[in-house]
Amino acid sequence: MNMEENQQKNWFGRNRKWVIPSMGCLTLIIITIIFAITMVTKLTGLFKDSVPYTVGMETLQNNEFVIEALGEPIESNGVFEGNIRYNDDDGNADLRVPVKGPKGEASLLIIAVKTNGIWNYQTMEVTIDDTNEKINLLE
Repeated sequence: MNMEENQQKNWFGRNRKWVIPSMGCLTLIIITIIFAITMVTKLTGLFKDSVPYTVGMETLQNNEFVIEALGEPIESNGVFEGNIRYNDDDGNADLRVPVKGPKGEASLLIIAVKTNGIWNYQTMEVTIDDTNEKINLLE
């Protein structure tokens, strides 16, 4: 192929040997990112629909010490950590929920056991990020 023929081809024609595989790799990367975002969203939804999360957030949002430290409104902030396990009327939960308010950020720790359909909370505490102060929500 002489120089004139090479200049007459468009950019894609001159570079297709690496463009096509690159597009395939880029497509796979995009699909993987979309899948990961979907899974995180669904798992967050499962946590938010759980009784331990709901009770923990309601207790946190009504605690005067937490309100003083974080301000109002207080809401979840980011990705949850932990697990929830159900087995008929029994189960357990071990959750760490990042929360934030206008004055700062904190994390809510919930440890609970479900026996015969009733959740018993062993730990429900908030740790304020700036001061590492712990506020026991079960007292």
